[in-house]
Amino acid sequence: MSRQLLAMALAPLLGLFILGIGNGFLATLITLRLDAAGESAVVIGWVSSAYFIGLALGAMLNDRLLLRIGHIRAYGSFASLVAVTVLLQGLVEHPWAWFALRLVGGWATVGVYLVIESWLLASGDAGVRGRLLALYMIALYAAGVLGQLLLGVTEAMGGAASFMVIGMLASLSVLPMAMIPRVSPLIDKAEPLSPLRLITLTPTGVMGSFGSGLAVAAVYSLLPLYLQRTGLPVDRIGQMMAVVVLGALLLQYPVGRWSDRHDRQLVLILIGAFCTLISAAVLWLPMTTWTLAGLLFLLGGGVFSLYPVAVGHSADRAPAGALVRMSQGLLLINAIGSALSPPLISPVMAVLGDAGLFWSFGGMGVFLVLFFGWRRSVRPAPVPVAPFSPSTPMSAAGAELAVTEELVQGAIEHEHMEDLSDVVPEVEVAEPLVGPPPADESRVAYFDDTPSVEGDEPAQAELPGIEPAVGRT
Repeated sequence: MSRQLLAMALAPLLGLFILGIGNGFLATLITLRLDAAGESAVVIGWVSSAYFIGLALGAMLNDRLLLRIGHIRAYGSFASLVAVTVLLQGLVEHPWAWFALRLVGGWATVGVYLVIESWLLASGDAGVRGRLLALYMIALYAAGVLGQLLLGVTEAMGGAASFMVIGMLASLSVLPMAMIPRVSPLIDKAEPLSPLRLITLTPTGVMGSFGSGLAVAAVYSLLPLYLQRTGLPVDRIGQMMAVVVLGALLLQYPVGRWSDRHDRQLVLILIGAFCTLISAAVLWLPMTTWTLAGLLFLLGGGVFSLYPVAVGHSADRAPAGALVRMSQGLLLINAIGSALSPPLISPVMAVLGDAGLFWSFGGMGVFLVLFFGWRRSVRPAPVPVAPFSPSTPMSAAGAELAVTEELVQGAIEHEHMEDLSDVVPEVEVAEPLVGPPPADESRVAYFDDTPSVEGDEPAQAELPGIEPAVGRT
């Protein structure tokens, strides 16, 4: 990776890391504060769900603002809005006010991810995108671990101190983006495939993405509630949540490499069974602090590996021209699952007690095992066509990051090897899955924020190795 490319990627990655520290423990903080205020698990679930609803809405709408004002100003707008919503939560302690603020905060947060992911997408060619993606994942998970560890420190300050720290971090994350050279990337516009089309193309990928959304959202929003009600202090809760994120960081890649060498459907079945066993162990084994930490480490590795393996399975079946749109559609399915998770699982906790969380994890695991097993018996999975790439994209642009040249080439070769009428029945329709966009919308040129010498229009900025596009401005 060239020094120039690393310099271009450093600013967005540093901004992501700074903002991610605060965002890493915000969900935990909100859950603990609501529980301390005496709110029910159902109310906590709905407030937690608001954030994921905002993520889903932002993933569909925020690209329009980005195309209109450019990366740097869009990042400043979204990060500032994140800071404002968090600080307001420290001033107004009412669950339904927090619901509205979390909704707006989720919409703004996914805007930040969209800016960063699209920046990395356009910063280099396919030969370096894998390394850029790895740096993105390291920054995201490292910030999450550090943020959870800071939870106990900030809560010891009392009052609104934790919200103030998160708001300050969100504001500080603007500095790296504002101080870099004024170079603006290019990004393609694409619309995700509809859920109905996705179900036709890849039922296993849709269910895996949806199940991952349910499980991951429950980990972030309801696991802190379970830990607090078992009597753990706030600082220990932060440490346990950090262990979960650390398990996701360390185990995702080995699981993914394993899926490259075996049937991905079989790997998905085993992940579902593994999560079921871990949930049963938490429910029935005598718990010590170290036992619980070890089980949560394994649960994080299993739950967070589900989505990328499901996406990899879908990519193995996708026509070459539909890879990006399919990935974006699965991202939307994942966001829908995340939004539905707290309202669905919190009533189970209200009926069965706090252990209802792990009964829910176990039930989801059993259902996924049965579903994936049925799909494998109906239509066995093809041989993986490209190496696994660990990812948890937060926006539609992040889906494009994972679509490498090797994956496209593998999909093309896979189309030549099998009859598409059997693999993808809906390819034979009047309209193609992916067609060329109109000439004036094929690509959008971004401009920097610095006026030209004449003061009329901003000058178009060029990226190394990327020719400036001609399109609407």
